[in-house]
Amino acid sequence: MKRLKIFLLSFVVCLQTAHAGDDWGKTGHRVTGEIAQKYLSKKAQREIDKLLKGTSLAFVANYGDDIKSDNAYRSYYPWHYVNFPFDSTYELHPKSKKGDLIQGIYTCIEFLKSDTSTEAEKIFHLKMLVHFMGDLHQPLHVGLSEDKGGNDHDVRWFKKRTNLHVVWDTSMIEDYNMSYTELAANASKLSALQLQEYQNGTVIDWMYDSRELCKEIYENIEVGDALGYRYMYDNFNVVRSQLQKGGIRLAVLLNDIFG
Repeated sequence: MKRLKIFLLSFVVCLQTAHAGDDWGKTGHRVTGEIAQKYLSKKAQREIDKLLKGTSLAFVANYGDDIKSDNAYRSYYPWHYVNFPFDSTYELHPKSKKGDLIQGIYTCIEFLKSDTSTEAEKIFHLKMLVHFMGDLHQPLHVGLSEDKGGNDHDVRWFKKRTNLHVVWDTSMIEDYNMSYTELAANASKLSALQLQEYQNGTVIDWMYDSRELCKEIYENIEVGDALGYRYMYDNFNVVRSQLQKGGIRLAVLLNDIFG
């Protein structure tokens, strides 16, 4: 019985640790993939269908997290985030030798555009690009190294101990209790001007868009804060907007690559 209790405790800890490492959570990433699918050009859709054998972007959206359990892909872990101080810029701050989210996205684009890439390389980097574009729009993936993008920033979510990163990755989305298809179908209706604003810019511009949100998050929360209904009320529309931006901008990149 004692061994069983130890096993169960270890199992729960492992689950919590794995859950804390997710980016946008599985539902959030699938929302971004589902939204991107709606904005693909016909040519891009055909080329993606060939590579993914007919599976959807939502289906492969969590591949970047799924492979974290395989040590063969350990070197890709730093590609999920980019950190630098609030009083600096990405351009001025020293780059990680292990890579970062921006370098990861550009590497994926390079492989997908290259005529010398194998089919296997293109499939791998397409799946990773779908995931990384989700990460780019989760504000705490463009955060601070000192608290590991909010992972060491302890808070309480409806009285349960957690951290700021998990609240934004997963808690708000899961507590809203909609499937990824429901969230994608209920994305905000955009005017032509709003859509163009979302589509304009570069990967770096989009990174700074998330960065500004990250700053606002830190300005309005302290370590140990008790978060719940009010925080959800104030911030869930921001989450929805970021998921939508991520999907639209992923489609921009894929249309450029394959179109």
